[in-house]
Amino acid sequence: MKKLWDSVDSGLLKSLPNAGRGFEQQIDIPEFTFLGVAEQPDFGHIKMWFYGEEKTIELKSLKEYLYQFRDTIISYERCMSVLYEHLMSAYEPARLRLEIEFRPRGGISSKLVADSDWGHLGGSDKIWQHHA
Repeated sequence: MKKLWDSVDSGLLKSLPNAGRGFEQQIDIPEFTFLGVAEQPDFGHIKMWFYGEEKTIELKSLKEYLYQFRDTIISYERCMSVLYEHLMSAYEPARLRLEIEFRPRGGISSKLVADSDWGHLGGSDKIWQHHA
């Protein structure tokens, strides 16, 4: 049976004490898989820029967390929202920039971006930079 997005368990996300405060951690996930709203396999490329405070991401748990999406029916926008909210809640970073580039479907690709520094996401807009 296919899962809907609200069954994605953020409790799988584990953290480690952050020994590298003040660093930017870049995480690249080139093979993110999920089910589109038409219940067909869909694919994306996730890029994260993570600025940890007390916690940092335990990468094995991130991989296990993302595996849940393979059988999850979810739209692009909901996917971005769920990932962003879960990562912010689990790790409480100083800043998180999240990009998901969805592979072409019907000849059209799409990329969504969220940055915790943006004012509408609770940030101050003072350190925002565009990552090309």
